[in-house]
Amino acid sequence: MSLLRMSSLKTIAVLDESELKDGDMKQVDFEDEGKVLLSRLGDEVHATSAFCTHYGAPLAKGVLTADGRVVCPWHGACFNVCTGDIEDAPAPSALHRFKAEVRNGKIHVTADPGNTVKANFSRQPKLLATTATGTHGSGVVIVGGGAAAFHAIESLREHGYNGPITVLSKESYAPIDRTKLSKALVTDASKLEWRPASELLTKYGTALRLSTEVTSVDLGSKTVVVGSSKEHVPYETLILATGGTPRKLPVEGKDLSNVYTLRGVDDAKRIDAGVKEGTRLVVIGSSFISMELVVAVQKRNLASIDVIGMEEFPFETVLGKELGSALMKFHQSKGVKFHMKSKVSKIVPSASDSSKVGSVIVGLPSGQELELPADAVIMGVGVAPATEYLKASKGFEQAVDRTGAVTVDEYLRVKGLDGSVYAIGDIALYPQPGTGELRRIEHWNVAGNQGRAVGKTIAEGKGQPFVKVPIFWSAQGQQLRYCGVGAGFDDVIVDGNLDELKFVVYYLKQNKYATRSCGEQSVGVAQTRLDAIA
Repeated sequence: MSLLRMSSLKTIAVLDESELKDGDMKQVDFEDEGKVLLSRLGDEVHATSAFCTHYGAPLAKGVLTADGRVVCPWHGACFNVCTGDIEDAPAPSALHRFKAEVRNGKIHVTADPGNTVKANFSRQPKLLATTATGTHGSGVVIVGGGAAAFHAIESLREHGYNGPITVLSKESYAPIDRTKLSKALVTDASKLEWRPASELLTKYGTALRLSTEVTSVDLGSKTVVVGSSKEHVPYETLILATGGTPRKLPVEGKDLSNVYTLRGVDDAKRIDAGVKEGTRLVVIGSSFISMELVVAVQKRNLASIDVIGMEEFPFETVLGKELGSALMKFHQSKGVKFHMKSKVSKIVPSASDSSKVGSVIVGLPSGQELELPADAVIMGVGVAPATEYLKASKGFEQAVDRTGAVTVDEYLRVKGLDGSVYAIGDIALYPQPGTGELRRIEHWNVAGNQGRAVGKTIAEGKGQPFVKVPIFWSAQGQQLRYCGVGAGFDDVIVDGNLDELKFVVYYLKQNKYATRSCGEQSVGVAQTRLDAIA
């Protein structure tokens, strides 16, 4: 087999050495259809797959860091150019790594041509452990089946954990790429799953128990209590990753059948079925989930789209007035009507069907009320930590605050417990690196990277502090990318043209750089500006 594999390798001169300077990346051709990413760090030249394993972005348009990380230009996934291994979520698979050498002024790459084409641009991580050493034992139990759980599983096996892994998930499908729910209203779970349940079992040695609700945790016996049967599932190490529960405004009519929130595939199916051509849609909330859904349904030829927001501009708290105003103008150009600095008074049932919404009463800044006709309502007003089961769990009183968030240390261990319980993702209130301020960030990318950090900590038996910088993206007519933690910013610097949605915006607090968001301009441009201002 090794001889057959060696015979498929080819060595090709792909570029003049002089064309690749220190710190440069270039995408080059390999045979007829292949592509390879070349990276240069000092005198060393590296060659890997050319495309991100998340959505296939060309990595040459991203950023190469001095420590050998290539950052995807679309969604912030990171890879090690020396090994091809995953550094940051949301990458689900590693890159191929190829041999690169310089001879006679040319860069030569040795590769299997089949591994250079875009259809085969990823390889599985090098799993130091693939299945549990035995069928018995408590091992790691993960409560929750989202992005944090998936990346924790991969990281555990990638870093050599060989004990049992059990996932207890309320959902009826394996962990999914949840971002596609709001950005594209994908309703087929099989098209969203990172890995099917069968692969998680056979390749990762993970028992995935679906449609399973955890009711409490018994710290004394180190067990998780499941369902009405009160089954006790034992653990050695416990990872709490239950995510968030969509909030609903406490207004009359909130429980009518066509008032929707979005969290899972079933929610997406209901929205997809209820928001068709000719629908009068009212959206409550003007931040990311709401506005991504507005983008997702804009081409459905709806009768109207009305957005109700409490702030002066959409996204104002996170992105500021300047960028919020520009994005509002863009959506208005697409026919979206905004009712800002307003609040919902009540949701009125339809005269023809009292189980469904007929209109929404909005309290305006003037003190008057406006009645908006509605055939469907989407509430995008945030999520609460899904930690109700911990209220029935003795020992968590000091760790869970009044909002339901779980306080953790820099290693994501639940504070006040024995070190065998971790909390990650939307529920985790963790110390932000650099400032020590406690933050709970509902970013899917943060959840994935926290899962990777905890997996490594458990597998290697030594603390892996969570130090990643949050990043997220949003489709708002143009691709919007945001990097850092800008909560509480007190100044904004705009570089570019907001009206054309070609910009980099910097957020500062007490004259210190906090974070940035950018649209259309490349991450590389934003990074250059960041270096100049920092």
